[in-house]
Amino acid sequence: MLLMIVVVVGVCGMKLYSDAKRVQSHEQKAISTLSSVMSLGTDTQSTNVAGASADLRQRLNEAKQETNAANDITHGTLWNIAARIPMIGDDVTTVQGMTAVTNTLVNDPLPKFIDVMTSMQGGQLSTSDGRFNLQPLLDHRDEIADIDATVQQQVREYRNLPGAHTSVVKDAYETSGKQLNAVAGTVDSMSNAFRMLPDFLGSDQPRTYALMAMTTSEARSSGGLVGSVGVVTTDDGSISIGDFRADADYVAYGASTPTDDEKRIFNEWGPLQMSFDIRDLAVYPDTSRSAEGMREIWQRTPWGGSTNLDGVIMVDPVFLQKLIGITGNVTLSDGTVLTGDNTAEFLLNTAYTKYPQEQQDAFFAQVAEQAVGSMFSNMSVGRLVKVSQIMGDMANGRHLSLYAFDDEVEQEISAAGFTASMPDDEEHPQVGVYTNQQNSSKMDWYIHRTSNVTLASRNDDGSRTYHVTYTLANTLDESLAAGLPDYIIGISQAGQPKTYGIEKMLFAAPSGGSMTEPTVASGSTGSVTESRRETLNGKRIYANVASLAPGQTVTYTFDVTTSAKAVTDLTVDQTPLGWTESGQTGR
Repeated sequence: MLLMIVVVVGVCGMKLYSDAKRVQSHEQKAISTLSSVMSLGTDTQSTNVAGASADLRQRLNEAKQETNAANDITHGTLWNIAARIPMIGDDVTTVQGMTAVTNTLVNDPLPKFIDVMTSMQGGQLSTSDGRFNLQPLLDHRDEIADIDATVQQQVREYRNLPGAHTSVVKDAYETSGKQLNAVAGTVDSMSNAFRMLPDFLGSDQPRTYALMAMTTSEARSSGGLVGSVGVVTTDDGSISIGDFRADADYVAYGASTPTDDEKRIFNEWGPLQMSFDIRDLAVYPDTSRSAEGMREIWQRTPWGGSTNLDGVIMVDPVFLQKLIGITGNVTLSDGTVLTGDNTAEFLLNTAYTKYPQEQQDAFFAQVAEQAVGSMFSNMSVGRLVKVSQIMGDMANGRHLSLYAFDDEVEQEISAAGFTASMPDDEEHPQVGVYTNQQNSSKMDWYIHRTSNVTLASRNDDGSRTYHVTYTLANTLDESLAAGLPDYIIGISQAGQPKTYGIEKMLFAAPSGGSMTEPTVASGSTGSVTESRRETLNGKRIYANVASLAPGQTVTYTFDVTTSAKAVTDLTVDQTPLGWTESGQTGR
C-alpha cells in the first residue's frame, strides 16, 4: 500500500512520503509474521512442544517490533498535524487507526491466545480410550473468552474508522481488514468451542440428542425436509451414534403442534400445506421450535417415550462433507467413496437418480454415523481448531444448528452462535430470507440463490442503511429433465408443474431495524404472486410465492436499516443451499 498518495499533497510531502514507505514496510512484515504465528499457534502437530513454543514467541516478538515501529511513526507530530487537514485528514486518521489496532492485537490479546494454545499442545486432549479430554477447555474457558472480547473490540474499532478518500488507503483498509477478520475469526471460533463444547459433550452428565438429517434439495426455512433421525449420546467427551430411523417410522406418531401464525403461514396458505410431522419440522425458522416439535413427536414413540431427549442437532450434507474432509473418506456399501468434495452432491442429487429411497436414507445414516461419530476422536489442538472453525462456519450458514432443553446449556450454545433463529441480535444485524419448496420435489438442488448487500448510508442516529438484492435462478437444463425421475422434478402432489421451483419466500428485518417490502426487479423472468404482510410468532415479515421454470430468475430488491446499536455490517441469514454460500457486503 503506497500510503504516500494519501499525504504527499501539500503536507510536508517528502517527509511524509519517507514515513509512509517505512510504515508500509513495517506493516507488511508484521502481517506476514502474524499470519505465520497464528498458523503455528493453532495447527502445529509437532511433538517438540518446547521448540514450537520458542519459535512462536520469537516470531511474535518480531511482529511486535514491526507494529510498534509503524505505530510510533503514524502517531508522530507530523502525522497528528496532517490528521487535522480536511479530506486528507480522514485518510491519515484511518492509517493511524489501522496501525493502532494491529499494534494492540500483537502486544496484548494474541500473545495470551498463543500462550493458551501452546500450553494445550503440551497437554492431553485425547484420553487413552479415545475420549475428548474436556478439562483443558474448562480450565481455559474464561481466559479465552476475555481474549476474544478484546480481539472483537479491536475489530469494531477498525470497522468504525473514517471512510478513506483515496483508492490506495481504501485498498489497504480492505486487505488488512480481511486479514484481521481471519485472525479474529480463529480466536472467536475457539472461544465459542471452549464455551459450549464441555456441556454439549456431557462434561457433567450423559446427554441424548436427536440428530435430524435434512435434505436441502427440498427446502424448508431452517434447512430442508427431515429424511431420517439418529440418536446421539454424549458422555464426558465421548460421542456415539445410535440407530437412524427413516421419516416413515416417525410419521405414524403424529405431528407437532404449530402456533396459530405457523399454521396460517405454512398450512393454510400456499400451494403445499405443511403437515408439521417429522418431515416438516425444519419449516420453522427458529431451531427452538423445530426442537420442541421433535420432542413432542419423540415422546410418543416406543423408543423415545422412556428416554429423556436433551436437545437436537440439525445437520445437512454440506456439514457432513466438511467433517469428512478432516475425519476421512467414507466408503459406502456399494463401493462409492465420499470425500470432502463430493459428499453433498451425492446425497442431495446423485443418490436420487441411482438408488431407491430406502437406500438413500441408509447412505445418509452411514455418512452421518461415521463423520459425526468421529469428529471429536483423537483430538489435538490442530484438530480442535479445524473442528471449531467448521462448526462455526456451518452454524453461520445454517448447515448445522443445535438446541438444548436445559436452559443453562442452551444459554451457552446460543451465545456461541450455534442455535439458528430469525434475526434477534441488534449488535450483529441480519436480514432473514427463508425458502420453503412448494413443489413436492428435490428441485432446490437446481435453485441457486445469491445475495448482494451494499452500504447505502451512515445515518445520524448511528444506524446504517443497506441496499439488498436477492436472486433465485432455476439452473436445471430443460433438455436433461426428461432423464430425471419424478422424485427430483416433481410428483404433482401440490398440483405444480414439474421442473419448476415453487418457493414460499419469507423476509424478516433485523432486530431493532426495518426493511422495505421486497419488490421484483426488472429483468426477472419468473413470477412472484400472493405478496402479503404477515406476523410470525410476534415478528413482522413479508411473504410471497416465487415460481421459476428452468432458466428463469427472480430478483428481489429492498432496503434494510439496522438498529443504531449495530457494531457489524448487515449480513443475510438464509435457508442453506447445497454448498457453502457466499454473500457480498459493501462498506
